[in-house]
Amino acid sequence: MAIRGRVETFDRDIELILSNDLSPKARSERLAQFAKQELVTAEAKNRSALGYVPPHETFVDGRRGAPVETVKADGTVIFEFSLIETALAAIAQILIIASPVLTGQFRSSIALFADGDEVEPGQTPPNANEYAFVPSTPYARKIERGLSAQAPDGLFQVAAALASRRFGNIARIRFGYRSLNAGAVGGWAATASARALAQRVRGGNPVNHTDWLTRQPAVIITRGR
Repeated sequence: MAIRGRVETFDRDIELILSNDLSPKARSERLAQFAKQELVTAEAKNRSALGYVPPHETFVDGRRGAPVETVKADGTVIFEFSLIETALAAIAQILIIASPVLTGQFRSSIALFADGDEVEPGQTPPNANEYAFVPSTPYARKIERGLSAQAPDGLFQVAAALASRRFGNIARIRFGYRSLNAGAVGGWAATASARALAQRVRGGNPVNHTDWLTRQPAVIITRGR
């Protein structure tokens, strides 16, 4: 999965545009104009492919954030687009690497949800307002509390903190909980023993215990900052 898209504005394909017959100032102005046109084209392609325009950073002659108009006559302008798909791929990798492994069941139970709908493994995540990585094993909360020697600090909270530091410029990434009434945790929540546990701990109407029983640790990713 590509991390960033680049548009480099000084290339052999545009050498004719930047004729040496022009003055350095004129060549610089021509190059800046071409760069702006390429940016518009790149944004349109991203909007068509992704359904939105990802944020980008500008590098002019190697200077981050410099105005395009300041490009030298023989310089470069680079636009680097930050894609949320890259953040999702990185978070998935962190969770895979850091998951405690005995049978592999816990690691394989971690699923990605886009606005509440599960994204099938290998499928490109659809455009969504919120994404969440959630495990479906009943003992996920125990692991998050540090009860596994392989993950003494938990897993999802650590992954969220790491990802937020790396990708906080393109998305809000945080640790939280999501109820998942499916998979192994959904099956366990329907058992008599789980209901009895909830009755002892929570009291009240057993009908209202499903949300608590299926509450799972999650890495939550929201568009924007």
